[in-house]
Amino acid sequence: MFKNKLVNIMLIILLALTLVGTVAVIMVLKLTNVEESAEPSAKELVESTVSIEEITTNLLNDQFIRISFTIQTDGKTAKKELEMRDFQVRDVIIKELSDMKAEQFQGQKGVVELEERLKVKINELMQEGKVVKVYTTSKMLQ
Repeated sequence: MFKNKLVNIMLIILLALTLVGTVAVIMVLKLTNVEESAEPSAKELVESTVSIEEITTNLLNDQFIRISFTIQTDGKTAKKELEMRDFQVRDVIIKELSDMKAEQFQGQKGVVELEERLKVKINELMQEGKVVKVYTTSKMLQ
């Protein structure tokens, strides 16, 4: 009778350790595999990007800017939707630019911040897919 209790306790301990080990392995795999997706190929980029033609608009301090963007989406479906929403995207861009001053475009920081704001605002419009990145493809202050 004493032997059976000892065997039962050892089995319970062994099962508990196995369970804890399995949970630990799963957690480590999940945490280390946080989006290890490779960069898309050039062909995949072309298939998922939309070019926004040059926009000329005034800034907050009465200067003008000419700027164009290329917007990368997460797939062909999102690209099609973004192409259909071209007028809305242009509206978002013009509104964002109209709240900026020319000084904000000096250096890289202002452009990067604008790209991030545009990404967020355009994603609010999107229903199928999302914008992954906004690239500034040309910029000229006047």
